[in-house]
Amino acid sequence: MNSHRPKIAIIDPNTLSVLGLKSILQTVMPIMTVDTFGSFTELEVNHPEQYFHYFVSMNVVLENKPFFLAQRKKTIVLTLSLDTMSQLSEFHSLCINVPESELVRSLLMLEQHAHGHGQNLPPMPKALQQKILSDREIEVMSLIVQGFINKEIADKLNIGLSTVITHRKNIMDKLGLKSVSALTIYAVTHGYVDINTI
Repeated sequence: MNSHRPKIAIIDPNTLSVLGLKSILQTVMPIMTVDTFGSFTELEVNHPEQYFHYFVSMNVVLENKPFFLAQRKKTIVLTLSLDTMSQLSEFHSLCINVPESELVRSLLMLEQHAHGHGQNLPPMPKALQQKILSDREIEVMSLIVQGFINKEIADKLNIGLSTVITHRKNIMDKLGLKSVSALTIYAVTHGYVDINTI
């Protein structure tokens, strides 16, 4: 089954950066397989043509520009600055030097924009398509992701604060998630929340 999944490559000599981005990408796009490479040479010997996208550090792109220019539409350059003047104009860029919530939002925007709300991606496995949450839990999740605190959620939905806390715990348990960032990814990729509202 894994061999039929689209593949993403991360090419970056910074191991911590690679591991963090891999974890977030696997959450944002669970149908993708993410392979990591510490250098362009490692990528070259592993059939680079098989990858759907390349997430590449700026220095690797600069050292191997002819290859990445030929793969421009598949290449996302990892930068440390939000300043567009310090980014390569020929490529999509992703600033990785931001808080997790901003990085997740940028990845979701990229995924939604590039893949037409997931229409260009293969279908999610059946297990991931099933409705797991109740309608009320979906309402609570939507408000959490939009940044409302428990008291505001209780007021908006006309329910008690303890009920909101219970719903919140049940949502995280049912989905097996541990952070609001992961919940945000789930909510956006499943169409419960528009990326522009967060």
